Amino acid sequence: MHKTLTFSDHLRLIDERSTAFRTAVAAAPSLDMKVPTHPERTLFDLVQHVGTGRRKTAAIVAAGPADGPPEKSAWEDGVGAPRDREALLAWWTESVEQLTSTLRAAGPDRGCWTWWDDSPSPQTAGAWARRQVPEIAVHTYDVQLTVGAPQPLPEEVALDGFDDCQFTLCATTVAWPHQPAVVDYHATEGRSWRLRLSADGAQVAHLTPAAGGAPDTADVSARGTAS
Repeated sequence: MHKTLTFSDHLRLIDERSTAFRTAVAAAPSLDMKVPTHPERTLFDLVQHVGTGRRKTAAIVAAGPADGPPEKSAWEDGVGAPRDREALLAWWTESVEQLTSTLRAAGPDRGCWTWWDDSPSPQTAGAWARRQVPEIAVHTYDVQLTVGAPQPLPEEVALDGFDDCQFTLCATTVAWPHQPAVVDYHATEGRSWRLRLSADGAQVAHLTPAAGGAPDTADVSARGTAS
């Protein structure tokens, strides 16, 4: 039976993946290494990008309900991340602590602005906490790949992250402008999702065997590990 992750779980996983991110950056021979999955960025650029993103999220959550994100000055001081490695790692740790402390103070149900208002995911601090886990986890993989030691995402991170991806990034009320289609995703860990694309938008559901028979056939399906 799949475990539904809680707000506390997401905070724990933010800390865990952030520590793995920091460890990978600390092990890099140089901060000027090019990131294979982001060839326009060096490792330093990636750390600055991801750290700034955590600060921006903290500012959004701290601002509470709003029609848009706060001004850039709420999360950027105009200086950016320091170039020295030890100072950069300290800046990264501070960025994550800023995020997690703000999330804890807000609690999971606090309303705030999100960019996914046309999806079924809630506009809450809890939804922002969930979104942070795959964000940091995937960029941790980017850094690990850069230093030649990529690791699969932990199973609970990957499964919850893919679920969040479907319901937050893919699901929308914006009309699908092509022929209707049905796409199924099957994780080898035992979970499946169905994405229906039509004039009504993109609708996502957890796919379970239909009572009394097999589910409708999809136009295309993909199968693999959640990671």
